[in-house]
Amino acid sequence: MNKDQIFREKILNFPFNSFYVQYNSHTYLVTKHGYAHNKIIKIYAKQLCGNDVVSGNYFTTIAKGLLKPCEMSDKKVIDFVLHCQLKEDHA
Repeated sequence: MNKDQIFREKILNFPFNSFYVQYNSHTYLVTKHGYAHNKIIKIYAKQLCGNDVVSGNYFTTIAKGLLKPCEMSDKKVIDFVLHCQLKEDHA
């Protein structure tokens, strides 16, 4: 499976609403919402106890998926999605 397929699978499998992830030794609160019958997925991640933000829209029906980051590079959003780990709790 290539990086694009892994990214697509991971972002689609994130739970909807809010959840916590671990990324680069930091905890983030992530929100995921679906629009237009989940054809558009919006993620927004805010680092707890920090200033980092990751945000983007993913269009599931365009080609094999199209990522449109919000005021940041594609690379930042892709790296976050590929490397973050879901947390069972937020402690």
